[in-house]
Amino acid sequence: MLKVHTKNFGQIVILFVYGRITIGETDTLRRAVLAQTNAKLLILDLARVSTIDAHGLGVMLEVRARCETKGIGFKLRNLTIPVRSVLEITRLNTVFEVISQLEFVTDDTDPNETDMMELATSS
Repeated sequence: MLKVHTKNFGQIVILFVYGRITIGETDTLRRAVLAQTNAKLLILDLARVSTIDAHGLGVMLEVRARCETKGIGFKLRNLTIPVRSVLEITRLNTVFEVISQLEFVTDDTDPNETDMMELATSS
């Protein structure tokens, strides 16, 4: 069962995803992304994702496109080995922006948001 935990840091939102992003399990992820109407940047933290299938990739592409349409940045973080492998095999690693855990996500965040982002990376 796919679970998504949301942490808001002003206009930066991190969605911590747990489980498998596979057919029959993606509605939770889709709803969580679509609920982020005030975000400037959305980060999917995939550190606890064990598997992703073709349907899951399609949903990730869909939510990325919806974010772009609304002017919301979309990034991936903390890819597991299986997820990284699937992205590399499908060459979607060139489509999705992947950031490191400690990377600052924007240059124009105020110091308080930056401090919160550093705290979020320790979760």
